Amino acid sequence: MVENLQLVIITGMSGAGKTVAMQSFEDMGYFCVDNMPPSLLPKFWELVRESGKLTKIALVIDLRARAFFGEIMTALESMDNTNLITTKILFLDANDEELVSRYKETRRTHPLAMNDRVLEGIKRERELLKDIKGRAQKVINTTDLSPRQLREEIHSAFIKKGEAELFRVELISFGFKYGLPIDADVVMDVRFLPNPHYVDDLRPLTGMDDSVYDYVMKQPETEVFYRKFTDLLDTILPGYKKEGKNNVTIAIGCTGGKHRSVALSERIGQKIKTDGYPVHITHRDKDKTKETVNRS
Repeated sequence: MVENLQLVIITGMSGAGKTVAMQSFEDMGYFCVDNMPPSLLPKFWELVRESGKLTKIALVIDLRARAFFGEIMTALESMDNTNLITTKILFLDANDEELVSRYKETRRTHPLAMNDRVLEGIKRERELLKDIKGRAQKVINTTDLSPRQLREEIHSAFIKKGEAELFRVELISFGFKYGLPIDADVVMDVRFLPNPHYVDDLRPLTGMDDSVYDYVMKQPETEVFYRKFTDLLDTILPGYKKEGKNNVTIAIGCTGGKHRSVALSERIGQKIKTDGYPVHITHRDKDKTKETVNRS
């Protein structure tokens, strides 16, 4: 049974930013459907009701035909437990000059001006959508907004107080001999630090073990690196977040990905958590051996 379902209908003028809006809702954890035909809505609601797993849904709907809006409202009213569903309409708009400019840049044909000027299609669409715009709970004018600014507007309007921040950090330790993580935004090489591999008692252990962790951290070079690198993070993480990135992947590498990179990733990860950023730590190569890599 569906409980506390958050439903957002994304609509508005063609060219006003519905694609960016849908991507923003996907980043916020919404299940998004683009331009679902109204005739399929009853079956969709039935599946939602039966699964009970979807709590946040965003539908991008082309509402140029007034019948679409009526069918959607009818489908909503027919759902069970509608008192447990929060429905909002997000309407995206922009002035005529900006919409014409966007169509000129993309060389697309306006859907209501197949055999006419773009401006005439925009005027027809604006007239058709005026009633729906009046019923929207949130209207965003994207005339002077960049895609990043539009995402910020949407996040501000639809993230509830107390919900988790969108921005998160992925921290990966790895071994250079197994290759670089291909999705890393920042890569740091800590092979300059003394290697526990050459200490017999530490060789079979990993950076998750206290003895290895302490060995790595007591090195003077480690403390200098840690201080300088975390100073760098204090600058770049707020910058990434401000620019609209939803996640940043930081990779810390040593030779085998077993000792130094693991220990430092654990310490750096704790620092990032203390600074208030959600962080997920992965030790990609901690349990690998040379033999498993070369095995055919």
